[in-house]
Amino acid sequence: MKIDIPNWVIVLGGIGQIFTALIYPYIRHKVFDWYNDVKQLKPLNQEIAKTYGRYIQGLNFSFGMIAILMPADLKNHTNLAIALTGLIAAYWVGKVLTQIAYYPMYDIPQKKIFKIGSYFMNTLFVFFAVVYALLFTVNITNT
Repeated sequence: MKIDIPNWVIVLGGIGQIFTALIYPYIRHKVFDWYNDVKQLKPLNQEIAKTYGRYIQGLNFSFGMIAILMPADLKNHTNLAIALTGLIAAYWVGKVLTQIAYYPMYDIPQKKIFKIGSYFMNTLFVFFAVVYALLFTVNITNT
């Protein structure tokens, strides 16, 4: 069975990933009160936490730009397409698994906007995981 993922689906995923990068600081600040928690850490640990936050934001933005600018290249069965879609798939599948395994233990503020936002963001994460896992599968099976 040959699966063809339309470029518009990949571009839509790219737009969503850029959205997650742009909304990330708001979520940390308004939903999780992350900055006040980080202030309780030692200065070096504060910087490490902030650096990892920037890594996440940068990866989400970069993956989005790649998807928007090069959707056809992400499904052209080259070694680079296999490596990149595998990397991005692992990133998002790992995010979804982490979300399922650990995040339900924590309380998200019960404001309606945050609850709706939580469902929306989780739907986006699953969408990214599915799209990139499919891209990776297509790339390795159709070489």
